[in-house]
Amino acid sequence: MFATLSLETLLLMAVGLLVIGVAAGLIAGLLGVGGGIVIVPVLVPTLEALGYSSDVSMHVAVGTSLATIIVTSISSARAHHRKGAVDFDLLRLWGPALVAGSLLGGVLAKVLGGNELKLVFGVIAFFVAFNMGFPKKWSLAPALPASRLVNSAIAGVIGTISALMGIGGGSLSVPTLSAFSYPVHRAVGTAALFGTVIAVPGMLGFVWAGWGVENLPPFSFGYVNLLAAGMIVPTTMLTAPQGARLAHSLQPAALKRAFAVFLAITAARMLWKALAG
Repeated sequence: MFATLSLETLLLMAVGLLVIGVAAGLIAGLLGVGGGIVIVPVLVPTLEALGYSSDVSMHVAVGTSLATIIVTSISSARAHHRKGAVDFDLLRLWGPALVAGSLLGGVLAKVLGGNELKLVFGVIAFFVAFNMGFPKKWSLAPALPASRLVNSAIAGVIGTISALMGIGGGSLSVPTLSAFSYPVHRAVGTAALFGTVIAVPGMLGFVWAGWGVENLPPFSFGYVNLLAAGMIVPTTMLTAPQGARLAHSLQPAALKRAFAVFLAITAARMLWKALAG
């Protein structure tokens, strides 16, 4: 499972991973978004620049992002729990379907190519960018559906798509819950815990999907790169609080619009490469 690279290439990779971790942490702290929505679109071109194929780079970026989310979402969920913003009843309602959906995402990673994953990421990233750039409270219903089956279907879709994108689920679950008039602070706090529920089975699925695949980056277990995860997680956790503090001295609305533009451009690039390839 271990490929070999020159020392110079490994050093370049390490520097790139540190930059990714710093950027993901700062943006997560500034805007309150999950690091996965930053890690994947930046890690993909980093791996491609090192000579890895589109299939390998996209899968490794998603699998590694899920691994980083396990740690960061636990830390975030603990902070939200101290403020009483985690709804454990909702976790019990949605949790099984989130796990099942995430496992399905890992299974699909075995059969989907890099271009298909880029299509998934690109389409959903456009939705996230639009929602961030043009925030508007809209409502489907005054409360979540009473049916457990309907709730499971919603959570299952969120789990599957989140696993395929390498994100923790907050980018999808928060606007979904808000559409059902769910309090936004509890939605954000509970979504932080959703991240762990989604990331653990999703990561295991990507390990399984990539087991035995050749020409992976060094220190990879399946499609999860331990070197990348080990460098991104601590830098993200160190810089996220700095980003949160910086947010109080800047205009968050303008920052969110700027990031929405970046995300939309990234989504367009991924879609173009997926369709052109």
